[in-house]
Amino acid sequence: MTEGKPLRTVRSFVRREGRLTPGQQHAIDTLWPQFAIDDGDTLIDLNEVFGRDAPKVLEIGFGNGNSLVQMATNQPDHDFIGVEVHRPGVGQLLKAIEEQDLTNLRVACTDAVELLKHRITDNSLTRVQLYFPDPWHKKRHHKRRIIQPQFVKLLAKKLKSGGHLHMATDWQHYAQQMLEDLSNNDSFINCAVDSTYIPRPDYRPLTKFEHRGHKLGHGVWDLLFKRH
Repeated sequence: MTEGKPLRTVRSFVRREGRLTPGQQHAIDTLWPQFAIDDGDTLIDLNEVFGRDAPKVLEIGFGNGNSLVQMATNQPDHDFIGVEVHRPGVGQLLKAIEEQDLTNLRVACTDAVELLKHRITDNSLTRVQLYFPDPWHKKRHHKRRIIQPQFVKLLAKKLKSGGHLHMATDWQHYAQQMLEDLSNNDSFINCAVDSTYIPRPDYRPLTKFEHRGHKLGHGVWDLLFKRH
């Protein structure tokens, strides 16, 4: 504490607002009440939000939402919540929800840490997905990476027993840090046969960026951990 004020929280993201297209703005204006999860300080019942009892999957940082929409389409028996701070991506996802008539997808435009702390009940998520988060590659910025021991503890609380945390990155150093932070948490067990990385699961779509990287010989590391 400094002069009675809390110290500034280190953020894992920078808000880069960008310009909303008319279609994205219209989607936010018209679809937000139906498909969005607002900020708040009270816990929500996800079964009530979706109108059914089904496995709940939370994706942190969905970008433009293309892969998340594909997963929601391919897994209609799962409910998905996407969290993103970039409003054009949120607008794009809302557009896709309407165009593809998806009922198993909701969106939140907020800090994932705050959403998890204040809106998501403990032991409620079946899977948490974190694909290609900002690697903050400069050493002095590593403290901004979203995967840190304290955040891993928070995820452990929100995942059901038997639930999974699935991460993917194209930065080897970040992959190694993720592996270390998760391996050091007794609430998780590595699903890889050699306790390192796994092949990309079929349910995670191959992005254009990732496909291009493969052609250039760039590596991608998938990590899958199970909650005890």
